[in-house]
Amino acid sequence: MAVAAPAISSRTQEWLALSLTPTLGPTRIKRVVQQFGGVEMVFRASLTELEAAGLQAVGAQSIALGESMKKAEEELQKAAEKGVQIISPDCKEYPQHLLEIYDPPAVIYVRGDVSTLDQPGIAVVGTRHPTPYGAGMAERLSCDLAARHLIIFSGMARGVDSAAHLGAMKGRGRTVAVFGTGVDVIYPRENQKLAEAIVASGGALISEFPMGTTPSPQNFPIRNRIISGLSSGVLVIEAGEYSGTRITARCALEQSRDVYAVPGNVTNKLSWGPNTLIKQGAKLVATWEDVWEELSSQVRLQLEPATDAESEGPGQASLLLDSPSTAPELSPKEKLVFRLIKADEAIHIDELVEKLDGKVSSSEIFSVLFELEMSNQIRQMPGKQYVRVF
Repeated sequence: MAVAAPAISSRTQEWLALSLTPTLGPTRIKRVVQQFGGVEMVFRASLTELEAAGLQAVGAQSIALGESMKKAEEELQKAAEKGVQIISPDCKEYPQHLLEIYDPPAVIYVRGDVSTLDQPGIAVVGTRHPTPYGAGMAERLSCDLAARHLIIFSGMARGVDSAAHLGAMKGRGRTVAVFGTGVDVIYPRENQKLAEAIVASGGALISEFPMGTTPSPQNFPIRNRIISGLSSGVLVIEAGEYSGTRITARCALEQSRDVYAVPGNVTNKLSWGPNTLIKQGAKLVATWEDVWEELSSQVRLQLEPATDAESEGPGQASLLLDSPSTAPELSPKEKLVFRLIKADEAIHIDELVEKLDGKVSSSEIFSVLFELEMSNQIRQMPGKQYVRVF
């Protein structure tokens, strides 16, 4: 049995129709709507008037002959079948932050809680191939910020993005994933469970691309402006010189958003992005407080009542990873093993055995590693490599 399309306003359907019109992108749609004095007026215009307004023939004909509106009706049906909501700039749910940017999307496809899009949040972005240090900082900082009721925005990619989404949920906060595909196309595929968890935890999956849009390289840089546009600021964690993260940081600057960066090892090529941003004036971030103190007073007042009500706050991410005050309570042998394991560099089990020869037997090392892993103080990486958990 066919699923009925959700009830939406005629204007939202018109915005959707424009978004599906050939040769029309967000910037041109915005200009055309302004030229005609409203989205509804575009669909009342004749073919001649549309072409006179600068629309290419294929786009003008699609609107004038009703083809765009027919596509919109079909798209609404697809969205209904997947439980996806479509919002346009005329909807009260459309995030105000996004309306401020130069080229806001004509429509947003949303699966999950729409209200998360218009709440204060921070974008966390970085490389798809982070070091253990980068992945750990992304997860921990996102956890700390989300625990203080900031929404964590990111792009659902492998690496830093996925760590940020996971961290937000570990902090019992909410997170929003901005897709470079249709909102019904999970990419990468291994993030299927992550996507479901985001929705289940009160977050949202969003996209400006039509249902069923498959991964295309050009779509991901396009969606980056939405990640930065939704946020109060962008936090960069590990990015190479030619990383797509640079596009997000540039979008943030163009949109008058704050830019934050976690410094990295100068000999690591993935530190080029954040270290360069810091040299150019980005705020250096070591803990969640570094982001918090830069938020506007209005945003902090909005968030602090809920934060103050918490009886116990989460731990903190920090660059001071070996500080005695942050070390867990361990047995003497556990301390010997734990001290050799770093957060920013993996160590192989054979190296641990070699360094602890005469102090801790190999069987005891195996036992200690198991206990540390079970208590979530260390993490085992591929190939019997171990790193600390922040």
